[in-house]
Amino acid sequence: MPEIKNNLYNAFDNVLSKDLNKTLLVLQNGLKVSRESVIMQSARIANALKSLNAKPGDRISIQTEKITDSIALYLACLRGGFVYHPLNPAYTSSEVSYFFDDADPAIIICDPKNEEIYKTLFGVPKKIPILTLSNQNKGSLISRSKSQSTEYRTHACATDTLAALVYSSGTTGKPKGIMLSHNNLVSNTETLIKTWKLSETDCLIHTLPIFHVHGLFVAINSCLLTGGSMIFLPYFDPKTVIDCIPRATLMMGVPTYYTRLLKTGQLNRSKCKNMRLFISGSAPLSINTFNDFKQATNHEIVERYGMTETLMNTSNPVDGRRKSGSVGLPLEGMSIRISNPINEVGELEIKGPNLCTGYWQKEEDTKRSLTVDGFFKTGDQAREDTDGYITIVGRKTDLVITGGLNVYPVEVEKVINDIKDVLECTIIGVPDDDFGEAVTAIVVRKDGSQLNENKIIELTKKKLASYKVPKAVFFVSQLPRNTMGKIQKNIIKQQFIK
Repeated sequence: MPEIKNNLYNAFDNVLSKDLNKTLLVLQNGLKVSRESVIMQSARIANALKSLNAKPGDRISIQTEKITDSIALYLACLRGGFVYHPLNPAYTSSEVSYFFDDADPAIIICDPKNEEIYKTLFGVPKKIPILTLSNQNKGSLISRSKSQSTEYRTHACATDTLAALVYSSGTTGKPKGIMLSHNNLVSNTETLIKTWKLSETDCLIHTLPIFHVHGLFVAINSCLLTGGSMIFLPYFDPKTVIDCIPRATLMMGVPTYYTRLLKTGQLNRSKCKNMRLFISGSAPLSINTFNDFKQATNHEIVERYGMTETLMNTSNPVDGRRKSGSVGLPLEGMSIRISNPINEVGELEIKGPNLCTGYWQKEEDTKRSLTVDGFFKTGDQAREDTDGYITIVGRKTDLVITGGLNVYPVEVEKVINDIKDVLECTIIGVPDDDFGEAVTAIVVRKDGSQLNENKIIELTKKKLASYKVPKAVFFVSQLPRNTMGKIQKNIIKQQFIK
């Protein structure tokens, strides 16, 4: 039954309205933004979108840089019952064409630099209103919003009403729109707050992009639902983050953030004495980074695991053992199973209130992604130990089958990453006439290292069965990564598989 209380915005408002004068955001220039300011701006924007005939259920496609008004825009979509559809600002006009065609938005909000070309491509033939938004309160969205009311009645909805449409990365085909409901988002956020013991006294260093689950639905939602505050930075810069650490209690990031912070040599225990938690996700955290970070700061990074389709699923505990190399224990209220016995690798399957309602306009894909009893097939290969901790060993699609034997890349990567002069590596399978696929290592050496292929193979043989040992090692200056720090194996394969 549609009710205002089912709307995620209502949950945020119940917390934020208790003290409207409290600071919600601290900007890079030191400017403080109150809860009241963001709430009022969200009402103006919601009214502006409604004035353009946006209706509940309509998609609002957003491709802008990360700015202060981004949060007000997100809240405006929730308040109006509009479907928030974020897009990577790095996408070109040819790339976003697919998303606009598939999502069929009622309104497009973009950076001013893209306005004219988007009007030509999407505004004229489809008559889609195109608004702009950029820093320093610029853009037609803000201009249109200024005269609007600061009051807006929150849209009443059902718990399974669509709140956001977020697209997969599409590395194995065309990206799919993942439908996330109001209940998906609020239930997962409540679970994370309990798991990580978040509260209104926490101050989060927010450096993540906000077109992705991590930066938006993990970081921002957690802050809004606890009533905490954020040091809201436009992007990750190691020096800026280190300057912010003494004023914060929390940081959420991808592994690359932590390796870059360590590389500055400026992290120490004194600087981090006020920090409560460093949390990592979106890509595997190496054991070396975990150990080096602990040595430098006396903090063990909390690694967790999630997907766009399922939001967050597991986490190492705040109180209790944090196992390096593991993504921790299943979160409360979620059913997680592996298709093989304890300590054996199998596909990870997940069920719970966090599971998305399906793929946008792809009913058959939705059906194929589920087991007969409603578990989501993640495609991730995992292992559960006797303590119940989950370790992700790789994607099903990354599995290397050599001589009929399965090799999970993460297992080999961990061994090579432990070699003294290795900065990082990834493992791929290269077609081989004899073995079918040959285990192949792509390695980034530390500066000045003379480490060679023979040495890596020699050291790897001491710790792995012979069929897992790389048949070849190639050295590169860096590994290609996406905006969330995940190594893009599809790009590497294009380079090394001819």
